[in-house]
Amino acid sequence: MLTREGCPKTMLSIKDALEALEGKWKLLILFALSAGPKRFKQISKEVNGITDRTLSRELKNLESNKLIKREVHDTFPPTVEYTITEHGMSLERVIDELHFWGLAHRKEVIGK
Repeated sequence: MLTREGCPKTMLSIKDALEALEGKWKLLILFALSAGPKRFKQISKEVNGITDRTLSRELKNLESNKLIKREVHDTFPPTVEYTITEHGMSLERVIDELHFWGLAHRKEVIGK
């Protein structure tokens, strides 16, 4: 059990996690990729409302945090595919819990 008083290591680890996952898109991108490898346009269609520019930036950030892998296939024209890494898959429980919390929150706030 985490204690909340005087634990700078806990604060630092939470800060690190929030920085790696900041914004409203990263977890949605990871969720889309959890079903299997996808190309840029496939991700763009699944993550409704994201612009191509933002998606590109978020993919680069996720890759730098080793949550996804970008693979360029030797085809003509070159095919780029994104895959969630094992490190990225370690967020599965976090995403599941956010899903359940989101359902409960929607019911509490909106009543649906």
